[in-house]
Amino acid sequence: MTPLRILLLCHSFNSLSQRLFAELRAAGHTLSVELDIADSVTEEAVALFQPDLLLAPFLKRRIPASVWQRLPCFVVHPGPPGDQGPSALDWAVLRGEPQWGVTVLQANGEFDAGAVWAHALFALREATKGSLYRREVTQAALQATREAVERFAAGEREAPAERFAAGPPQGESAPSGGSDPRSGGAWGRGWNPLLRQSERAIDWATHGTADVLARIRSADGQPGVLDALWGQPCYLGDAHAASAPTMAEFAAAVPGELLAVRDGALLRRTVDGGVWIGQARRADPPGTPGGQGSFKQVAAELFAREAAALPERPVPLERAADEWGELRYTEHGLAGARVGCLGFDFYNGAMSTARCERLRAALLQVRERPTRVLLLMGGEGFFSNGIDLNSIEAAAHRPGDSAADASWRSINAMNDLALAVLQTADRLMVSVLRGNAGAGGAFLALAADQVWAHGGVVLNPHYKNMGNLYGSEYWTYTLPRRLGKAGARDLMAQRLPLLAAEARRIGLVDHCDEGPREGFESRCLERALALAGSYNATGELEAKQARREQDEAHRPLAHYREQELARMHRNFYGFDPSYHVARHHFVHKLPHAWTPRHLGVHR
Repeated sequence: MTPLRILLLCHSFNSLSQRLFAELRAAGHTLSVELDIADSVTEEAVALFQPDLLLAPFLKRRIPASVWQRLPCFVVHPGPPGDQGPSALDWAVLRGEPQWGVTVLQANGEFDAGAVWAHALFALREATKGSLYRREVTQAALQATREAVERFAAGEREAPAERFAAGPPQGESAPSGGSDPRSGGAWGRGWNPLLRQSERAIDWATHGTADVLARIRSADGQPGVLDALWGQPCYLGDAHAASAPTMAEFAAAVPGELLAVRDGALLRRTVDGGVWIGQARRADPPGTPGGQGSFKQVAAELFAREAAALPERPVPLERAADEWGELRYTEHGLAGARVGCLGFDFYNGAMSTARCERLRAALLQVRERPTRVLLLMGGEGFFSNGIDLNSIEAAAHRPGDSAADASWRSINAMNDLALAVLQTADRLMVSVLRGNAGAGGAFLALAADQVWAHGGVVLNPHYKNMGNLYGSEYWTYTLPRRLGKAGARDLMAQRLPLLAAEARRIGLVDHCDEGPREGFESRCLERALALAGSYNATGELEAKQARREQDEAHRPLAHYREQELARMHRNFYGFDPSYHVARHHFVHKLPHAWTPRHLGVHR
């Protein structure tokens, strides 16, 4: 295969774009990235980089004809062959499709209508659009993109003859049809328009839990489902089914009624049960004084005054599988070789001050259990992405608070959590990365004795992309311990995504699981049980304790924290506003004015 020069053109460098970028680079291709800012900018990028191929994994506009007419352009569309339109995955989730896919097609003058170079299909889990996008869509996109790029690199210049225009590929079934927005239709369906709020709308008087979940899950991330809380228009997101025992307490409630609070989520009655709503954003008209409509927040925090009147309904760490909560603990194995699993699944991996405090309290609680190995199981989508920038942005709108103060509280809470992990001396601690990890979340993982990651995980172990933050979470201790001083310096200087396999090669990760994503948790548990029952487990634990004592005598952890926080204090309170500007742009999803130079190497 001939290595190619590939220009990635994308609306933003999102999780899918990062995975494809890192995988294609690992395959030997030369890549550069251009954010889709304007047609003239794209034309300039092509002229500067002189690519063999343009790849568009995430766009919201057409590629200009001046580019696709002169240069082969592959578009990665999150739908099966024949599907067209800007809301492909939204429609699939809303309709409850049993199967969906990703298609790589060559750009022409129509949306998603070019010649098909490759495609891949997958079963559609009952999950949010964002969860599916980060997992099944990304894996299918990688499979199809590899196939298309390999064909092109081998010298093919025309797509395979089959166009799948008349139906599904041979041997693949089409879903059944119907007229309801949530019912199936013909394979691919042709053009599907932008999914409108009227088609997502919830009728609390008639819709059951499954229907409500489908609507909110189809709008996960963006745009959310337009509804109202306490009579105030807002967009809802991050919904979870409530258990029957929970709803038994509220049997007399009417559909649509708000009933309780748990982990910042609001419990709302449906006609046949209830849902926990974790995220909301106000639908304030543009320019509303004090308006916070342009970014999501924890629902009970956005409506703090109203939510304060609702009863709190916390749940124990050990509970039934269908009882939702952000934290969960399970225990496995025989006496003397027990393994504990402390799970935490925070929306988008964001670690607010309150979440850090709850997770630390849970860690201190489960440390009382007689386990030899304790797994820190991050969320399915993200292990952690560090401090919660949305909650920090919200503080800028609160009287008597500030974004700088909220940032300081958050980073100290993250440090308290990391310290609790580092100081767990009586058992082996393992961070299990089921999903991606970035910034402080990547370094929180390093506080454990070992880090295990699935092969599909992408890490961003750096802080610089958020306004040149220095970073904390004891990274100046844990990173050189793994990579050495020179390796740590080099890693922190770069700003590019890192595949789990590469992280394993350099020593950032201890184990990279290349098996299917399904069953990863079970394989990690088996591995942990073997570790807990191994003949030399006691020796490993003693060696760990000796290293920690030696390290503390050489330089106390308090010194690392003091030095890191001195730099972070300048980021938060100093004269350079870079962090606050970057945070504001990130939270409000403001369009990029230029492509960062670490991505656009052609510049």
